[in-house]
Amino acid sequence: MTHSPAYRLAAAVLHGFDEYRSRFKQITDDASRRFRDAAWREAQQASAERIDLYDEKVQDTLARLRRTLDDDELTSFECWQEARGHYADLIDQRLDYELAETFFNSMFCSLFHHRHIRNDWMFVYSSREQAAHHSGLQLCRSRRVGGDWAEGLRWALGEARFETPFVDLGRDAELGSEVLVRLLPAAIQADPEAEIELIKSVFYRNKGAYLVGRVLGGGEQVPLVLPVLHREGEGLHLDTLLIEPEEVSIIFSFTRAYFQVKVVVPSEFVHYLQELMPDKPQGELYAAIGFFKHGKTEFFRALNRQVARREDQFIIAPGVRGMVMAVFVLPSSRTVFKIIKDRFDPSKEMTAENVRDKYRLVKRHDRVGRMADTQEFSNFIARQDHFDPDCLAHLLEVAPSTVYLRGDKVIIRHCYTERMMTPLNLYLETCDAAETEAVLKDYGNAIKQMAAANIFPGDMLLKNFGVTRHGRVIFYDYDEISYLTECNFRHIPEPMYPEQELANEPWYSVGPNDIFPEEFGPFLFADVRLRKLFYQLHAELFDADYWKGLQRAILDGRVIDVYPYRNKRRFTADDGNGLTY
Repeated sequence: MTHSPAYRLAAAVLHGFDEYRSRFKQITDDASRRFRDAAWREAQQASAERIDLYDEKVQDTLARLRRTLDDDELTSFECWQEARGHYADLIDQRLDYELAETFFNSMFCSLFHHRHIRNDWMFVYSSREQAAHHSGLQLCRSRRVGGDWAEGLRWALGEARFETPFVDLGRDAELGSEVLVRLLPAAIQADPEAEIELIKSVFYRNKGAYLVGRVLGGGEQVPLVLPVLHREGEGLHLDTLLIEPEEVSIIFSFTRAYFQVKVVVPSEFVHYLQELMPDKPQGELYAAIGFFKHGKTEFFRALNRQVARREDQFIIAPGVRGMVMAVFVLPSSRTVFKIIKDRFDPSKEMTAENVRDKYRLVKRHDRVGRMADTQEFSNFIARQDHFDPDCLAHLLEVAPSTVYLRGDKVIIRHCYTERMMTPLNLYLETCDAAETEAVLKDYGNAIKQMAAANIFPGDMLLKNFGVTRHGRVIFYDYDEISYLTECNFRHIPEPMYPEQELANEPWYSVGPNDIFPEEFGPFLFADVRLRKLFYQLHAELFDADYWKGLQRAILDGRVIDVYPYRNKRRFTADDGNGLTY
């Protein structure tokens, strides 16, 4: 039987998607073995490989299409329109249909360079917008507690069926039950029918394995996260227990690496997670479990709906304007848009491609809860009246090769999007003494934790960090980022005679990668009061030996994990191999 070109196009795209999903599942399924073997370096490599996999399979599939169809067929919108219909039929009974739609969109955008974005030819809107069906598959396991919270936790941990035994499961259950008794709402504790419910799949990331679910009873529910660590040479232990919504939300933050977790029905999996974290956007939750491309699709759809409401306009982002990026925001969507300028300030010796390389580095790297995830868009289009006039004039002035007008439309050839945060320099202007100390402590912790992950931010000025709604300090300006191991940290040599110290130029040689931590204070803080306080909180950051010690640990192959919860919440003493926020 001879099929039409459109059917062959649809079938070839679905074949490419199946190849992607098969390899994605292989990498993900092997996470339990990596956790068992404490193969932390391998886990980092697997995370990067899984991120790279998507674009690799898109390009492989595009090459297959070029062999299968002639150019006229492949570039025909009529062919793609018919193929869209065939593809919707082919994926109709699939449990991962939304991911398949996004893969089809990626193929279309790759071929047409992100132009001609219309629902006639791709899935701008889902084919099941009004017709999603439930699989009937059991996502969770549950157990009635009957007031014995320690026994409930023994079940929760023991039935996870890790391949490595717990060092002391009874002790872990007792420690966890003490937290539950202290923090659970009274209505849940008083209900004899209260139960623990957990997703069957284990969430793996870095050195941690997380059991995720909720506690229900008395007509109420609270989220529940049980972080399990594998201490090499010993065994497993429960590191803490989290039920506060904010703490659980941070575990799934847009500033962290994607989880490796088995997901059979993505839409139902994400729906459950959103019941635990109702303030978390769907797009972020899809990304958190590894489906970052579909997370981008969900973000784009939500942004379109928000723009259509016309509650506000795009405006220039508050704070100090960047030397490399032009930044604007849509306040009602809590979204920041970044555009690479045509010309950088003289002190910035780099190219636009250098900047893109830095953003790609961050996408693939472990962000350790301190670097914002980004989405990259090409040929972003909005109506001119959606922009504040001053904002649009600024963009047209500083990035004319990227931003231009076509009729009443604004075309943006390339941009990045991030979650909106309050710039740290502006945040500090409104802080009282206690808030100032807390945020400066977290600012220093952010620098340390990025360094532990082999990242040196380069430009550590306050304006390049933001504060989230949870009060966490996050880095978001990547144009000068580098691997810590590429830096040469030095002490400032003693002057040979007094006149050298008074000279305008340094009396010592300075190489291109040389960094002198003793100079950080005046560079970071014009306000002497803030400088002194920061030095009291993080004196080691001004010492070259501290940085050299981190470099040695990284070069020795030591993986320093950054735990996504506070140190005071941990049940076990710090083993010297990790940092917390």
